[in-house]
Amino acid sequence: MSLFKVAGQKQYSFKSSGKNVTDDVDQTPLETPTLPIGIQTPLKVALGEGIFVMHSDITKVISDNLRNLILTNHGERLGFPDFGANLRPILFDLGNEDGDQQAIVQIKDAVRKYMPFVSLQGFQVFIEPFDEDTIAKVGIQVTYTIPLIDEILRSLEVMLYVGG
Repeated sequence: MSLFKVAGQKQYSFKSSGKNVTDDVDQTPLETPTLPIGIQTPLKVALGEGIFVMHSDITKVISDNLRNLILTNHGERLGFPDFGANLRPILFDLGNEDGDQQAIVQIKDAVRKYMPFVSLQGFQVFIEPFDEDTIAKVGIQVTYTIPLIDEILRSLEVMLYVGG
């Protein structure tokens, strides 16, 4: 074992003790508990685990929150009158170039303000006639990444219903 003298004090080196620091440590991997980090929407009652079903994966929380942000219109979130993409006023314009561009701007502005850690990548609108064109389903697909976590391209699809 090496001995160092520093101003009258003895210091020892762990390297020369003949034993590694990890020799007495159990090397089996620890199971990390999955902790709840966000409420899953739509709300579901959890039996025995708390009040509501929760997410334990941060990417699922972000996807859930992004979906809620896109589907929320201004004035619907108490205390945050400008929260949401506010797509209801332009719902009938989706599917044409001007309406799609307006939706892109509104989604981009909402994400920039409320979820700046999300990087929007792509946008697509699809329209499905339903019930003899009296009601239509307008779908929006948004692709995005979460650069602080990884560079995986994720996709989110929301459906909006238009009454005729």
